[in-house]
Amino acid sequence: MSRARVVSAPRLVATAGAMDLLRRLRGGYGPLMMHQSGGCCDGSAPMCYLDGEFIVGDRDVLVGVLDLRLAPGAVRTDTPEGEDAVPVWISGPQFEAWRHTQLILDVVPGRGSGFSLEAPEGLRFLSRARAFTATETAALDAEPSITGADWEQGRRPAPAAEPTVVAEAVEACPVPNR
Repeated sequence: MSRARVVSAPRLVATAGAMDLLRRLRGGYGPLMMHQSGGCCDGSAPMCYLDGEFIVGDRDVLVGVLDLRLAPGAVRTDTPEGEDAVPVWISGPQFEAWRHTQLILDVVPGRGSGFSLEAPEGLRFLSRARAFTATETAALDAEPSITGADWEQGRRPAPAAEPTVVAEAVEACPVPNR
């Protein structure tokens, strides 16, 4: 398995609430994966599936791999595997539009998508985002993205150098003062 270099800002961050829901879903269903929807059916929502249930396209881009072992603020030096790993994908064209933003996976009360595993939980996953700084964007653009085709060939991301789990979304995506 080849690993990419570690970059300073992860493309994906999750809230503690989203991680808790993913752990609960994993306990009930097994290994998971997510795909950031491009607007079909349920709008532009992050969708949670059993690992392998959604067919990742060759041009889909890996936004990150969530590590279900992590608590807010923690950083690990190893890459999650098996049921601890939740790969999060986005379509290639949507990635091009969002490449300058960090995706923050959150969870809020409400009915999830009919296709997503959290639908009966009374909660739904929600994407939030923050724009990367010019320095972060340059560093990330210098790194080749991992596509579905790369994944099939065994390419995996290196562990994130910064925490990828925050207690609440506002830690990763501050709300401006009015």
